[in-house]
Amino acid sequence: MADPYALAAADPVSAILAWLSEHPKVTEVLGGPGHVSGLAEAPWPHLVVSHGPGGDMRQLRWAAQPDVTLEVYGDPGGWPGSAELRRITLVCALAAQEVVDADPQPAGPVICGISWNSLVSSPLISGQPRWLIGASVTLHP
Repeated sequence: MADPYALAAADPVSAILAWLSEHPKVTEVLGGPGHVSGLAEAPWPHLVVSHGPGGDMRQLRWAAQPDVTLEVYGDPGGWPGSAELRRITLVCALAAQEVVDADPQPAGPVICGISWNSLVSSPLISGQPRWLIGASVTLHP
């Protein structure tokens, strides 16, 4: 029997963040390396990968389905525009989807599926543009 505590270390954010940080399409659409992290920071546009608001932990057994959020921030000055940020967000989501068919990293979780939902424009109160897309990520250790 597998270690029942291994699921606690199966972090979808770390796995997707590492995948997208190295993905050539994401690097291209964001304008170069260093535009992907876990924080809303320059250089802009910037992709933030974070834990989502919920998910299905499936009684904490072998597999789980936690939520992950991709947020794409534009420059505080308002560029690029909303349509371009939406396109960038969808390119990042498509690139993340490819992790399902990739060989899993030895130390990371096995991501079996990603189901996307809730693509929304959600600018900050300061006016800084931002688009978000949520996902339910099926994984196991």
